[in-house]
Amino acid sequence: MANCPICKKTTVETYRPFCSKRCADIDLGKWMTGGYALPSEDIPDEEELDRAIQDLEKR
Repeated sequence: MANCPICKKTTVETYRPFCSKRCADIDLGKWMTGGYALPSEDIPDEEELDRAIQDLEKR
């Protein structure tokens, strides 16, 4: 049986691959706040960034 990637306890089928709703929510929070972002050496295209900012401001 696999272990929860957050706290290492045994997983529960209902919340798999986590052991509880709490650990599932912690993982979701990490995704939503950029906690799992991968570093990149790519230089962002400034025009593309400007378009993305403008799209966000329209919302």
